[in-house]
Amino acid sequence: MSFLTSIITFYLFQSFFLLTPKTNLILFSLIFSVLDYLFRIGIGQFLKTKEWQTKTFFIGNSSRISETFNYLKENPQVGFAISHIKNTINSGEEEYLLKELKKEKIDLVVIDEEILELRKDVFLGILYELADQSISISNSTDFFEVIFSKVPLRELKDDWFVEHMGTSRRFYEAGKEVSDFLIVLTLSILLLPLSLLIAMAIKISSKGPAIYAQKRIGKNNKSFTLYKFRSMKNNAQGTLWTESNDKRLTKLGKFLRFTHLDEIPQLINILKGDISFLGPRPERVELAEKYSLLPYYRMRHIVKPGLTGWAQINFRPSSSLEEAYEKLCYDVFYIKNRSFWLDFLIVLKTIKYFFASHQ
Repeated sequence: MSFLTSIITFYLFQSFFLLTPKTNLILFSLIFSVLDYLFRIGIGQFLKTKEWQTKTFFIGNSSRISETFNYLKENPQVGFAISHIKNTINSGEEEYLLKELKKEKIDLVVIDEEILELRKDVFLGILYELADQSISISNSTDFFEVIFSKVPLRELKDDWFVEHMGTSRRFYEAGKEVSDFLIVLTLSILLLPLSLLIAMAIKISSKGPAIYAQKRIGKNNKSFTLYKFRSMKNNAQGTLWTESNDKRLTKLGKFLRFTHLDEIPQLINILKGDISFLGPRPERVELAEKYSLLPYYRMRHIVKPGLTGWAQINFRPSSSLEEAYEKLCYDVFYIKNRSFWLDFLIVLKTIKYFFASHQ
């Protein structure tokens, strides 16, 4: 909206903007920034207005219901007004519930799957009535995904994975491979001079090879050799996870990590087909063995790992099993919902993440 408004402004006042290209660029950037800021404030206030919010009623007592309820209560700008949360519905309470929903002018009812399964006799009639009253219905797992962009792994059952993770996406996978090849070919040519300079700087500043090779786990649990510019001292030993202010990092290595320039050699891996631009992070063999203890961890290996991905831009690098499990929730969300549109969002968020991490 800001971009279009800025262009229209230039066309409407064309005679006024007959300035040098640099001045035009500064004016355009200023107009765009101000409008973008105002739009963001306006949209935020708009979503907080109760008249325009989706009035939501929760039924269930699972942790995903509680987490979603508390988050929406603290973040009204998301666009949902919380009405009530009810642990369950007993037989004979159907009519009272329907009256309450109508009285409160509820737009959406979020129900735990477990309650639906256990009390089919009670909820079947309620669901029909809700449909007749144009009240939307969502199960708690799907709604959790919408709000948090991850899946509630701790509460999922095996049949969920059979239903959602077994779908083939041949057209998408083929298109992704073609785009990977074209992009890596272009970037390899553009970044070749910079890569040579970085390699020379590494060789001059510290002993050891410029390129660091490491075994990682890829698609179908197969290992491959990942390439990066060496950012640590040669033959450095230590923990499996890189820590903040890690003493193993060289001075140049800190800069390469900070700017993500150490990842340029991974273009070779993309060209070889070991990884894609987008996908779950390829973990070290030793870490993958530790993480394999986590429930459903093998699911992240049904697709190629990536240079960047949904988990990488939504959660910090993991330094424990608990954090690895949290990232797994995002990885499974990506695998379930992978598409060209989601990949496009990841690219935009990666750009945002890159600049945000350098502030």
